[in-house]
Amino acid sequence: MKKNKYDLIVIGAGAAGMLASIKAARDAKNVLLLEKLSHIGAKLKATGGGRCNLTNTLCKEEFMSHFGRDGRFMQDALKGFDHDDLVSFFKEIGVDTHAPDGFRVFPTSHSSVTIISALKDEMDKLDIEILTSKKVEEIICDDEGIKGVKTSTDTFLAPNIIISTGGLGYPVLGANGDGYSLASKLNHTTTQLHPAMMPLNTKEKWVQNCRADTIAKVEIKVDMKKHKMLRAKGDLIFTKKGIRGPVVLDFAREITPLLSKYKEVPILLNLTKGKNEEQIREHLRAKALQNTSATILELLSTLLPKALSLELCLLCDIDADSTFKAISGGSKAKLINFLAWTPLTITGHDGFKMAMITRGGIKLQEIDPKTMQSRLTKGLYFCGEVMNLDGPCGGYNLQWSFSSGYLAGKLL
Repeated sequence: MKKNKYDLIVIGAGAAGMLASIKAARDAKNVLLLEKLSHIGAKLKATGGGRCNLTNTLCKEEFMSHFGRDGRFMQDALKGFDHDDLVSFFKEIGVDTHAPDGFRVFPTSHSSVTIISALKDEMDKLDIEILTSKKVEEIICDDEGIKGVKTSTDTFLAPNIIISTGGLGYPVLGANGDGYSLASKLNHTTTQLHPAMMPLNTKEKWVQNCRADTIAKVEIKVDMKKHKMLRAKGDLIFTKKGIRGPVVLDFAREITPLLSKYKEVPILLNLTKGKNEEQIREHLRAKALQNTSATILELLSTLLPKALSLELCLLCDIDADSTFKAISGGSKAKLINFLAWTPLTITGHDGFKMAMITRGGIKLQEIDPKTMQSRLTKGLYFCGEVMNLDGPCGGYNLQWSFSSGYLAGKLL
């Protein structure tokens, strides 16, 4: 016989919601986990291309710094459940992890299925009731606090509700902003929402001719006086429509808000592993002295892939078959300038359908960081991406989901 009264109802069976459910159940709470999809952990399954980058090995202070000025909001959550605690937790439920590059932590299976299966098994052991294909349409609340939830077919009662519905990224995996609308009916405010961690489109079409190679250790910076401090480093890949790769995924969270203000965002790329103009000039000069008959294309190809080298020659109106010595001083200066900082113009993106995370969410000022409880409604808690806090690639966002879920699941 189906129960309808619980100590806690968790809305959303992602990483944060599952961890919150487990923590509460371990503390002897009677827990109901509701998921609107037909299965749990849909987005978690896709994390890291299915390899599931759970967390990373940074200390708490450095970890928080990667979330920007609001990073310290997670101080209490990390104090209670940091990356060491997460690794120990998964070890306890039968999942071994490792950090093959010394930084990113994965299950040794490199499969998100391993993680989801272990979490499901643990929830079953704790007798957590999981109901899928159950979309919450309303949170029941009165002046005294939370009373329960309503779906299209049922009413479930509980004095505590955790909203762990995620953001708007990857709508095919169930993201459509349910948590924001549920919270807004309880007077919570949602900041402006932007897609993040996604490829970017450029005005320049030459990029489509350079798709074969990954460019390592690229630095990107915004070429706008007001936003010149925005920059990132990492590997980059040119695409048919623009740019992608780890550095782009990280930087997209800075670019998409700017695109909502400006039609175009000019950026500069250092494609030469940090070399400045003088270092590039000396490199080319030395290579030319070693081989006086080498073409400029051959010389550039000692720095960059051939296809990209050819495009830069075309952009600078230089005959790729010319020798370094034969090129005019002005053309050399232009080429070296382009090599040091290649200009591109970001014009758009493919929206939330390609966004791994959402930038924006429930205002942090309305949530108590020591408990994850709403400052407005007793018994209402938040965890994970639904809040206005997001980080770069590398296990940051998943760790935050687990940490905030653990803290929310402790309840008051």
